[in-house]
Amino acid sequence: MPTSAQPHQHRQFAESFGVDAARYDRTRPRYPDALVRRIAAAGPDILDVGTGTGIVARQLRTAGATVLGVEPDERMAAFARDTGVPVEVTTFEAWDPGGRTFDAVVAGQTWHWVDPVAGAAKAAEVLRPGGRIVLFWHVFQVAPALAEASAAVLRRVAPELPFDPRALARPAAAYEPMLGPVVDALRRAGFGEPERWDADEQRTYTKDEWLDQIPTQGMLTRLPADAVAEVIAEAGTAIDTLGGAAPVSSITVALAATAPAGIRR
Repeated sequence: MPTSAQPHQHRQFAESFGVDAARYDRTRPRYPDALVRRIAAAGPDILDVGTGTGIVARQLRTAGATVLGVEPDERMAAFARDTGVPVEVTTFEAWDPGGRTFDAVVAGQTWHWVDPVAGAAKAAEVLRPGGRIVLFWHVFQVAPALAEASAAVLRRVAPELPFDPRALARPAAAYEPMLGPVVDALRRAGFGEPERWDADEQRTYTKDEWLDQIPTQGMLTRLPADAVAEVIAEAGTAIDTLGGAAPVSSITVALAATAPAGIRR
């Protein structure tokens, strides 16, 4: 979870998710069908920024789109390719579109790793007139006991993390400092006024399901195995106090903006 206004300055965390690509793909939540259909309605040709293991791309393909992924981690890209998603390995800022254009540029749970100014300019370059950029994130609200236990153990085992683990207890507020610069960058790049497309969801994770996804979190992928094990153990204890399950409220926060005619240079 991004917890600063400029998480892209810590891109090394984004490029560490591939340490266990299969677990990442298995445990990370999918995106609301209504959001996926709304994105696919922008047109058939979609660029997926930070495609990872291809979660967003596969959902969009099911909705009828043709998707190209851009991903900096070769391990994640290899997993996505194995599922049929074409991927080019590079950061979005450095990616060469080679004259290709798209109906939509999307980023699911990844745009915070992109420089917002350079990223908005690149998206404007590759979008067809009237095309859409849609950027979206999962925001999880877990039970206070679980959030507090997770934050406490992270402060103890990883005090050097560039993110504030206390944000686990207030995830929606943690996203606001990041969204402001993203919106400003889109405006500066010539996009229309960004819209919010949010969707709510309630889910109860079993203890095993919640613990299984913990090692894929950006704050943990670069920690030693013993530190990750301690975080998992503390989270497990907290879930036991909740009766053995983790109720989670989530909001998929989406920003959408339209590239006006004539924006491409």
